[in-house]
This record gives sequence, C-alpha cells and structure tokens, in this order.
Amino acid sequence: MKVVPTLPVVELERAREFYEKKLGLKVVQSGPSEVFFECGEGTVLYIYKRAPTKADHTVAGFVVLDIEAETQDLREKGIMFDEFDLPELKTVNGIATGVGGDKSAWFKDTEGNILALHQMGK
Repeated sequence: MKVVPTLPVVELERAREFYEKKLGLKVVQSGPSEVFFECGEGTVLYIYKRAPTKADHTVAGFVVLDIEAETQDLREKGIMFDEFDLPELKTVNGIATGVGGDKSAWFKDTEGNILALHQMGK
C-alpha cells in the first residue's frame, strides 16, 4: 500500500507551477481543483484547492541521494532553505546533519507548506 501526501493550496495554478517548474515533478492527473504529481519510485503528491490553512510542521519529505547537489539546484531556481540554530537542530548552509549521518533541509512551497529534502546516512 502506498501513501500519498496531500497538501492544501490556496492558489492552485501558482502551486502547480512551483511543483512542476521549481521541483521538476511531472503532472500525472489534474482537474479544476486538484493536481497529482509523480515523485519517483511510484510515489505521488496530491495538491488540492481549499481555503487558507497552514501546518507548522513538515508535511512532505523527498528522499535524495545528494542533498548538497539538490539544494544547490533548487537555490538556482529561487528556493530559499530555512536556517536553524537551536540546541537540538542546527543547519549549515540550510542542511542539518543528524545521528548516523542523515541530512535534512527544509523549505516552503508557495502556499507556506513546509517541505524537506532527506539524505539517508551511510
């Protein structure tokens, strides 16, 4: 069974452009108030139009092989990564390194949804 992250958006076309053009995801199905994107390895991301709402936590994470290359590519497309300097979480150039060498970086979409990149430790 697959899990499909579902994200609310206020401006569907603006959000669709972000996911399609900035993140490079392919549209696999769309309607007047929804879009499904292929995310790799059989996973899908679903966005739908609704009144403003905002989660204060990460709503979707993308597993990548090289987080430094991915963050650089996204920065070149205008994506800004969040910086943290907390006792339990510190980023360097937008990337946090966790126990076991896992790495993560967080950014927001056009609607304020918090997204992340994750690179598994080796």
